[in-house]
Amino acid sequence: MRHNPELKNFHLWFPNIFEFKGGIQVYSAFFLQALQSIYPESQYNIFIKQDVKGSSDITYLSSTKFYFTGAYSNKIRTLAFATKILSQGLVQYPDLVIAAHINFSIAAYLLKVLAGIPYWINVYGLEVWELKNPILKKALQNADRILSISGYTRDRLIKEQNIDADKISLLPCTFDASNFKIASKPTYLLDKYQLTPEQPVILTVARLAESERYKGYDQILQALSQIREIIPDVHYIIVGKGKDQPRIEKVIANLGIKDCVTLAGFVPDEELCDYYNLCDVFAMPSKREGFGIVYLEALACGKPVLAGNQDGAIDALCHGELGALVNPDDVGEIAKTLIQILQGTYHNHLIYQPENLRQKVIDTFGFERFQRTLDKHLNHHLKSTINN
Repeated sequence: MRHNPELKNFHLWFPNIFEFKGGIQVYSAFFLQALQSIYPESQYNIFIKQDVKGSSDITYLSSTKFYFTGAYSNKIRTLAFATKILSQGLVQYPDLVIAAHINFSIAAYLLKVLAGIPYWINVYGLEVWELKNPILKKALQNADRILSISGYTRDRLIKEQNIDADKISLLPCTFDASNFKIASKPTYLLDKYQLTPEQPVILTVARLAESERYKGYDQILQALSQIREIIPDVHYIIVGKGKDQPRIEKVIANLGIKDCVTLAGFVPDEELCDYYNLCDVFAMPSKREGFGIVYLEALACGKPVLAGNQDGAIDALCHGELGALVNPDDVGEIAKTLIQILQGTYHNHLIYQPENLRQKVIDTFGFERFQRTLDKHLNHHLKSTINN
C-alpha cells in the first residue's frame, strides 16, 4: 500500500502481544501488521507493558523498536511503563500515539496537553462498559479518535459516556483465514474421543476462568438434558483450560452428563482448526463478549454458529445474518435452537452452506478488509489534521 510521508513516527502502546494470546493481544498483533503494511517506511516505537521480549510468531518490520517493561516487578511495572511512554513521547514527539487499552489513555492525554500530540484509543468491551473513573472518562473524551471493535461497544460508549458519535470509528476484529479451512472431521480426533463421524458434536472454545463464565458454557451444560431427549447421541466438547475446570467437572457430574461431555483442555493453535471441523455447531452464548474472534474462526471452517444476543457477538454474526443469536440466559431457547441447527431445520439456510458461509465471513472480517478499514480511518485523520 502507499506510503504517506505525513505520518512518519508512530508510538503504539500495548498491554502485551507476544507472551499471552487473549483477544486484545491477537487484535493488537493484527493491528500492528496492518499499520506497518499501510506505512512501511514510517518509524515504529512499540511500548509493551507486560512482555519481556519479542517473538518471531508475530510479523513486524525489522526497523521496529520495542520497549519492554515486563521484567519489572508488579509493584513498579505500571510506574516504569508510564515513565517510559511519557519520557519517550516528549523526546521523540510522534505524529500519532495509539493506546491499545483504555488504561493507557491518561498518559496519552497528558502528552496531548503538554505537547499537542494526537492520540487514538482502541476499545473492546468490558474495560469501557460502565466506565466510572473520571480521569479515564476525561482521557476518552479528549481522544482524537476511538477505534471500537464492535457497534455494540460503540453504542454503549455513546449512550453511557456521551461520546460524540463522529469520534468513534469501527475497526472490527479480524482473523487469519489461511489457518481456518473447511475439512472433514479429523479421524484422529474421532478416535481420540471415541466418536462416530455421524455423531452430532457441539463445540465451545473458551478460557475456563471464573471471570469468563459469561461465555455461556454453563448454560449449554444445563441445556444438554433437553437436547439429549431429541438427539440422544449428541456430544459436547469444551476446548480451553483454567481454574474454573474443577467447578465445571462438578456441574457435569451433578447433571449426570459425564458420558456426553469432554473437557479437551488446552489445544495448540495449530490443532484448533481440526476441532472446529470436528463439530457440527460452534456454540458460545456469551453475554459480555466485546466481539469474539472464535466465532469468525468457526465460520471460516463453514460451521453453524450460535451466540448470545446481548453483546458484541451481534456484530460478529452480523445481527444474525451469519448465525443464530439467542438469549444467553434462556436455557430453553439455547436447547431449542441447538436442536434445530443439528436437525437442519433452523430458518437461516446460510448456516448450512459451508463455502458461502466461509466466503461471507472472509469478505466481511478478513485481514484485507481490516487493513482497508484502518487505512480509511488514517486518511480521515490526515485530512482532519490538514484542515485544522
